[in-house]
Amino acid sequence: TADGSISLGQQIMWNGKKSTVRYIGNVKFAAGEWMGLELTDGGGVHDGTVMGVPYFECPSGRGVFAQPEQPPKATAPASPPAAFVSTPAVAAPTAVAPTAKGEEGPATLPSKEK
Repeated sequence: TADGSISLGQQIMWNGKKSTVRYIGNVKFAAGEWMGLELTDGGGVHDGTVMGVPYFECPSGRGVFAQPEQPPKATAPASPPAAFVSTPAVAAPTAVAPTAKGEEGPATLPSKEK
């Protein structure tokens, strides 16, 4: 969009439907800036051509136009909240030290506790 908040190829939710932005700009059928959307699961009204003017291409019945005045919701997966991020268990730090036989092997570092 003109303000850069939405870009071509971006996946958004429009009226509760997943869609991909295929066109952003002026159209001949109405004033103002419009977004041409391809609905992922159908439910559109055209194939990107409106009143004989091709704005973008998509399968028939998957295209719609919407004005970008209401901020759409992005469908890209968000990072999970910190409470749901699993972290590996922390093991005691180890170092490589010679063993009794002169071979290198793991040795547990001394604890800082007294």
